[in-house]
Amino acid sequence: MGCCMRCQGFGSVEKPPEEPHDHDHHDHHGHDHHGHSHGAGGGSLLATLWAEGALKLAVVYAVALQAGAVAERLVPALAPWPLAAALAVGVLPVARQAWRAARGGNPFSIETLMTVAAVGAAAIGATGEAAMVVLLFLLGECLETVAAHRSQAGIRALVGLAPQTARREGADGLETVRAEALAIGDVILVGAGERVAADGTVKDGMSAVDESALTGEPMPVAKAPGDAVFAGTVNGEGTLRVTVSAEAGDTAIARVVRLVEEARTRKAPVERFIARFARWYTPAIVGVAALVMVLPPLLAGGDWLAWVYRGLALLLIGCPCALVISTPAALASGLAAGAGRGLLIKGGAVIEGLAGIGAVAFDKTGTLTEGHPRIVEVVGRVASRDEVLALAAGLSLGSAHPMARAIREAAAEAAVQGAPVAEVAALPGRGVRGRAGGAEVFLGAVDDPEAAALAAGGRTVSALMRDGAVIGLIAAQDAARADAADGVARLGRLGVRATMLTGDAAPAAQAVAAALGVEWRAGLKPEDKLAAVRAWQAEGLKVAKVGDGINDAPALAAADVGIAFGGGADVALETADAASLHARVGDVAAMIELARRTMANIRQNIAIALGLKAVFLVTTVIGVTGLWPAVLADTGATVLVTANALRLLRAPA
Repeated sequence: MGCCMRCQGFGSVEKPPEEPHDHDHHDHHGHDHHGHSHGAGGGSLLATLWAEGALKLAVVYAVALQAGAVAERLVPALAPWPLAAALAVGVLPVARQAWRAARGGNPFSIETLMTVAAVGAAAIGATGEAAMVVLLFLLGECLETVAAHRSQAGIRALVGLAPQTARREGADGLETVRAEALAIGDVILVGAGERVAADGTVKDGMSAVDESALTGEPMPVAKAPGDAVFAGTVNGEGTLRVTVSAEAGDTAIARVVRLVEEARTRKAPVERFIARFARWYTPAIVGVAALVMVLPPLLAGGDWLAWVYRGLALLLIGCPCALVISTPAALASGLAAGAGRGLLIKGGAVIEGLAGIGAVAFDKTGTLTEGHPRIVEVVGRVASRDEVLALAAGLSLGSAHPMARAIREAAAEAAVQGAPVAEVAALPGRGVRGRAGGAEVFLGAVDDPEAAALAAGGRTVSALMRDGAVIGLIAAQDAARADAADGVARLGRLGVRATMLTGDAAPAAQAVAAALGVEWRAGLKPEDKLAAVRAWQAEGLKVAKVGDGINDAPALAAADVGIAFGGGADVALETADAASLHARVGDVAAMIELARRTMANIRQNIAIALGLKAVFLVTTVIGVTGLWPAVLADTGATVLVTANALRLLRAPA
């Protein structure tokens, strides 16, 4: 309906002060916003309210009302004109807003209903009551503006995290420049305790960085050369030289804000239904109010003034603000709560979809597992374990093969230096050979009973041979993520079926599935994963697919909700409906829990809005309540609905 600011105050995230922004979408049918600043931390909420005009108008009107009341007490003969003049101070701005709303295609805005009710009440001699009703309305607007600002506080805080300046290395040493002037490839210096000014890669230095504002993780993350860092995160005790990898408008924080902003414009089906319902609800109430005014006096000889008064009260009850805001307020709070915990959800439709998920299909590699092999066992036969690891590391030097990287990492962790190996040559499909200590050495797959036994648990086994004899075995495995078992268990407690779909061989899949207690299907091609998703959907289940968005593209597209895992700027949101910034399996359950809480909140809000309207509709018609309770019902319902939605911003117990 777009009835007033309080019905629309949850639609956008404000930009930083240095970025020009358009106010057209913030018009709110006449709620003027004169030059206010949206910068995070740019003044108190009270100052913002004053600058936007809501508080200023309420204060000026209250002073005028008090002056009118004093004038009538001092000179009773002037009554009711001083109070009527004070009433005009509050009503005229509301009437201007009503006129703008009507010209914009909304003749039944709350401003229109308030203007008609106030003028009508004054016309039948209830000037004092009309004046107080307008004051309550203006104070209600202030309260609802506060609630709307609170709903956006988390995202506005993200906007303000990145520092405005950075220390960039130049030909003449360090220079201080504005963050938006940084270009990809620039090197910046980040001192201890400073916020990182741009996304980038550590070039030099070691430290621990607090990424909690971006990912929700409370523990600082160790950073060394080659590691990624993100704008707005806080450096610890070390000093870092960082190579910029993204421009100011494309940092991880900027993307989070942009995605949440875009998500708020994507209406959920329930939101579209409420909007359609509100389009006929208010005209219907206006029609009922008109009938209440004229039918009892015409048909039953009722008192005209009494029934006109009741009809005017009904007009105030007719505003659907609380009903219209019931859904977007909850969705905005849910999206903001998710973003603050590193859960990016692309809109209300996705929240509604997540709330109904009955099955989750996980990819294996990089989703339920770490995504790269780790050495889990080294067996020495003729040679010692360290000698096997040293020779294997020497043969693996310079190779980009995942197994070679795993061997070098294992050697480094064990403080074993790679043995010198000459004449190293790769044997495609078999392994690598070379010469060490005058003997020919080989690392790769061989037909060996002990190797076969080690591989039975889903491991990848390479044999180390010297002059044709096996002297040791090295087993590697892509191990399950540390949090995967708990994440799968949380889904089970939610009544959600979890299954692993993988193209890997059955032994590897079975080993991971056994560790996690999850159903599994192995050896699947992309079309097989797609068929599995469609089979669950045919059973009536809503399915979420968790993967990288590339290898599983058909299944992700067919699923009701696609969820990507990633960190910072690597989040694959282009193909997914939602993403976890810190790539935890438990985040899938957290998204579903948040979505269910949000949908429950929407149902509560609708019940509050319609329930209060229904009660006061009846009490007004029978003459128990009048104008004051009517405006309190409208404002009160909106405040209650907004406050209820804001509960979603608190982390669940």
